[in-house]
Amino acid sequence: MAKKLRVGVLFGGKSGEHEVSLRSGASILQAMDRNKYDLVPMGIAKTGQWLGHTESTALLGGATPLKLGKAAAKKSVETSLALQATASSTAGLDVVFPVLHGTFGEDGTIQGMLELANVAYVGSGVLGSSVGMDKDAMKKMFAMAGLPIVKHVTFLRSEWKASPKKCTKILEDALKYPVFVKPANLGSSVGISKVRERAELAKAMEEAASFDRKIVIEEGVTGVGKQKGKGKPRELEIAVLGNDNPIASVVGEIVPDREFYDYASKYDSTSTSEPIIPAKVTRAQAKQMQAMAVAAFKSCDCSGLARVDFLMEAVDPGSKKEPKIYLNEINTMPGFTSISMYPKLWEASGIGYSELIDRLITLAVERHDERSATAFSKD
Repeated sequence: MAKKLRVGVLFGGKSGEHEVSLRSGASILQAMDRNKYDLVPMGIAKTGQWLGHTESTALLGGATPLKLGKAAAKKSVETSLALQATASSTAGLDVVFPVLHGTFGEDGTIQGMLELANVAYVGSGVLGSSVGMDKDAMKKMFAMAGLPIVKHVTFLRSEWKASPKKCTKILEDALKYPVFVKPANLGSSVGISKVRERAELAKAMEEAASFDRKIVIEEGVTGVGKQKGKGKPRELEIAVLGNDNPIASVVGEIVPDREFYDYASKYDSTSTSEPIIPAKVTRAQAKQMQAMAVAAFKSCDCSGLARVDFLMEAVDPGSKKEPKIYLNEINTMPGFTSISMYPKLWEASGIGYSELIDRLITLAVERHDERSATAFSKD
């Protein structure tokens, strides 16, 4: 009988997507085959404290341990780092499946720790994770790969605070309203505002600046024909799976119940946003986006998994005009509940939830084995 892999599922964290991470972690733990894996729940509280097995299980159940004594916190850290995340130890983990969405989990920080611990883990490495989190760096990689992106400008928070008039002039010389103002490093549409005219700009910039030192401003995608200047773009998504030779899923579409797919549209219990899988696009459009998704994945040096998002111009009903498709962004650790878009896109492509988890763990081991073959010194 083959040895079971000992897999740590890492969830929670300090980011604003803590609760989303808990749902992803619980869903993965429930779906994993106990005949193949020994499972270790690994929780991180909102305070940043690493939790032991009992506290981690309580965190998933909603009993958030907000107050841990110093001894308990120290023990949690020692347990997580020294025992669970050290592959060379017999008590160590074979693989870590991190579902830490957003800051401190999706930006290369946890990936760097796992690299130092020499343990295999699911998802992109330090570079792919950090580039995928930073919308400014991401767009530079897309542009270098020749991928179509919307017009945009980037300002540092210090530049905006020192001279808002100068920044406004640069922005208005480069872009047309409406624009979207975004923190460069944040997920789940937190801190994003749609700005229709100059009078709305300062408030949006201050909002984005409260979340990050770097602010990305993008020109809004509208439409062609009668839709030009007023049409709402279609929001399309593709899931990517693999390491050096990734594959792309079918195309999905999100029809938001608000002006754009903001945080409330994603997570508010009253939201009526609708996912459509597969999306109603032509075969040529689907192939184009699938090729773009794989190219985006490779351009950011991603591995394991990613969801790639697109914007398609609105067109008049019955129009034969071909809408432009823009690459919007890549998400290297998308939501991973059984009803999240990433697993649903693969389900529609013929890979079920449990099989998807198996594939990701296999990809993690393969990438770790390849990295282990690399020499890091002459000795």
